[in-house]
Amino acid sequence: MFFVSQSTTLSAYRTNHEVEVLSSSPIELTRLLYKGALDAVEASRIHLAKGQIRQRSSSITKATLIINELSAALDVERGGSLAVELRELYDYMQRQLTKANIEQIDPPLAEVHALLNTLYEAWLRISPAELYHPQDFEDSAEIGHSYSC
Repeated sequence: MFFVSQSTTLSAYRTNHEVEVLSSSPIELTRLLYKGALDAVEASRIHLAKGQIRQRSSSITKATLIINELSAALDVERGGSLAVELRELYDYMQRQLTKANIEQIDPPLAEVHALLNTLYEAWLRISPAELYHPQDFEDSAEIGHSYSC
């Protein structure tokens, strides 16, 4: 359902975590994206409460970019209805982030944070040994990691 490479994750989650991204398994990459989105939404809420418009907007943009990367990584052919439903959920989260940014209100941020946290917790429960079989998938052209689940 997902095809995520280190290079695309790195561009979506560009921070001090470059080494972590480049040395991570595909499942860890997805977890990093969720954690990055959660951190960005949390920062957005803090900046909103402090009236820091530019920082709030920047954090919301970062969360939106990460969610966009998660959505782009979905493979509807392999993931079927689950991938379709996740894509719809990601679209909804992006609309909520836009609403929070335009209206400068916290409830959409709180909702997106809760949704992302639920998904992140689910990914934390996935064992890479149970899911990842590199021989089943083509390698990423740049780094050598891509996967499907």
